[in-house]
Amino acid sequence: MTSDLSAPPRRSTTTAGRGNSPRPPFGVSAVSVLAVLIALFSLVPLGYVAYMTVATGWDTAVGLILRPRVGELLMNTLLLMAATIPLCLLLGVAGAWLVERTNLRGRRIWAVLLAAPLAVPAFVNSYAWVSAIPSLGGLGSGILISTLSYFPLVYIPAAATLSRLDPAIEQSAAALGLGAWRAFFRVVLPQLRIALTGGALLVGLHLLAEYGAFAMIRFDTFTTAIMTQYRSTFNGAAGNMLASVLVFFCLLLLLAEVRSRGTARYARIGSGVQARALRLPLHAYQVPGQVFLLALTALAFGLPLYYVLKWIVAGGADVWTAAEFLPALFATFGYGLAGAAATIVVAFPMAYLAVRKPGWFSKSLELSNYVTSSMPGIVVALAFVTVSIRLVPGIYQTAGVLVAAYVLLFLPRALVNLRAGLAQAPKELDEAAQALGKPPLLAFIRVTLRLTAPAAAGGAALVFLAIANELTATLLLSPNGTKTLATEFWSKSSEIDYAGAAPYALLMILLSAPMTYLLFQQSKKVAGQ
Repeated sequence: MTSDLSAPPRRSTTTAGRGNSPRPPFGVSAVSVLAVLIALFSLVPLGYVAYMTVATGWDTAVGLILRPRVGELLMNTLLLMAATIPLCLLLGVAGAWLVERTNLRGRRIWAVLLAAPLAVPAFVNSYAWVSAIPSLGGLGSGILISTLSYFPLVYIPAAATLSRLDPAIEQSAAALGLGAWRAFFRVVLPQLRIALTGGALLVGLHLLAEYGAFAMIRFDTFTTAIMTQYRSTFNGAAGNMLASVLVFFCLLLLLAEVRSRGTARYARIGSGVQARALRLPLHAYQVPGQVFLLALTALAFGLPLYYVLKWIVAGGADVWTAAEFLPALFATFGYGLAGAAATIVVAFPMAYLAVRKPGWFSKSLELSNYVTSSMPGIVVALAFVTVSIRLVPGIYQTAGVLVAAYVLLFLPRALVNLRAGLAQAPKELDEAAQALGKPPLLAFIRVTLRLTAPAAAGGAALVFLAIANELTATLLLSPNGTKTLATEFWSKSSEIDYAGAAPYALLMILLSAPMTYLLFQQSKKVAGQ
């Protein structure tokens, strides 16, 4: 058997040894096209708002926006945000500092308990407070309930950052003569800037998007007003203009967070291993610290749980009618699983480009998703209602439209996790698999997809949690007759059937609790990278 040595060598079909990225399973162009299509799809709500503003006409739009009702909603929203965001920052940082930087007794238990209120949806928290004080209502009540519901959004990233903060900078400050308090405000607090601006942004976006909690205490915001307009005039111009103002606020918050984030460097550089931080002895402040955390967790988590259990006991066995709550439970699981799976699949092309082909193109695609996800569920739902009725009437109020809305609303939760998972899957392993003769698709499935699976599962869990507690988009887009835990809870609590609503509230808390713990652990893991 001979071979023709004079013939030119056959071109290698692998990329190993050339220092190039492994070939993606469907080619770079195919992945890019998929990502662009997804980005264009995610801009549907923003396009809807712009189109409705133009279609309404300038004079009509100005007349609808510059009216006393909008001024009243604007004042309510601004006062709510001006009071709630600083309170959440104060409580979140105080709790994180006590747990991570002092010798607080039982700090490991407190660390979990301070994150636990995130497992209670804000509208369930409102339901519990109204059960305790039926006359509750107005701005003060809105501030109370939203602060107790959302301060963990600041506490979790602040605690994660404090746990990894290099103690050398505090030691340097002490060596220069700064006391403990002055060192905290001049050295430690600036290091929390990223965590605090991110937490404040999340609190602000939740305040703009929340409907159930404020509707229950009869406190009007843009979201409650849009829902009222939608129910009275069905997609009228007044509701659309309110949605435009709401989106304007969301974009302002995004820009404010980007500007306040700054360009300072926060990563530790240099050789050696970071020292373990010394915990500040509380001495006489041990008891006040324990009382503060006990009061905070009792109001934010203990009180809602107590009233949910109280209403369940009051309702007795009659409230556990399987024919009523089992369909809602199955529907919640069904939509949660379908939405989580669809979101992971849709997020994968963008995450792949962000990790394997970083640049302005991939960043632009990611930004489009973050802008859309910052919009309240009511705006995304109105966009899907309008687009489906005008362009494809047959899909209006179908499960597919509802899942599509879930995908747009919660895509960043999957994107962040997938991006981290792909970054931890070395591309050299993919190259090696292709060098051994595996086709790109098979190499991708056996290597990259396998290594990314844990991150994808974490992202899917977070999306599932968000879908299980979603209310406004589900109310507007779900097929007729669909019942989920959130919509059934809302239906019964709106009819003042608090005992009947209690099982749905308890099931939502039980579903959310493990996901909240996962989010808490994941934030610490990310901070440690």
